[in-house]
Amino acid sequence: MSGIFYIIGTPIGNLEDITMRQLDTLRNVDFICAEDTRVTLKLLNRCNIKNHMISFHEHSSKADAQRIIDRLLCGESCGIVTDAGMPCISDPGEVLVRMCAENGIETKVVPGPSAVVSAVALSGFFAKRFTFEGFLPVQKKERAERLEMLKNETALMVFYEAPHKLKGTISDLMDNFGFDRKITICRELTKVHEETLRMTLGDACEYYAEHEPKGEFVLVVQGGSGVSGEKVTAAQALEQVRRLVELGERPVDACKAVAKETGIKKSELYSAFCTE
Repeated sequence: MSGIFYIIGTPIGNLEDITMRQLDTLRNVDFICAEDTRVTLKLLNRCNIKNHMISFHEHSSKADAQRIIDRLLCGESCGIVTDAGMPCISDPGEVLVRMCAENGIETKVVPGPSAVVSAVALSGFFAKRFTFEGFLPVQKKERAERLEMLKNETALMVFYEAPHKLKGTISDLMDNFGFDRKITICRELTKVHEETLRMTLGDACEYYAEHEPKGEFVLVVQGGSGVSGEKVTAAQALEQVRRLVELGERPVDACKAVAKETGIKKSELYSAFCTE
């Protein structure tokens, strides 16, 4: 009988955010797969956990992955962790989850903090829907294509960014989404220097021209109207309301959200929707 593969969330900054179930699982699995064993060792030492670790990261080979799967097939249990937050999302662990599924190995999740969800909660935006975009492509052509694809995205967009690339990324976002598009910038979530800034993309460009970025960033960008051009008609706004209601939003909340984005009065949208 094969062992169990545990996907274990870990704190995104503040080590006090570890849970009892995470600690128990880290203690009791036969071995731990860590993105960077040096980073995970700090957490294990803090919690007085002694367990065998192996590394599994973006440069690990197919043979490395197969050795882990073979150990699971032989009955050992394994817990996978990333440097911070939930593993197996934009993370090398995705490969192991897929291989477990292909080999009939049971997989369980031991959830923990998520920088994405934390930033969306902090954003203050209407957050019924959001899309996680991770890090934008580095190559100019691929980046331009991704941003062009997102121009008509109506959901919140969440991006990760490193400090040395932040200015360029915000500038590219402004060029594609406009000076007045709103953004919430979350820096160093749960850490000593945690900071949340809410402003427009244009203001953010000006702010970081005077303030050097430090730390790790999560950017939450307000979704667009879903139509091209500067002015949104009443008919187009009403169609946005219909789409939100189809997705399960209450009509009054859908009208409020669309009114905020388009400038068309909520009462007008609600009246038009109710009389259809």
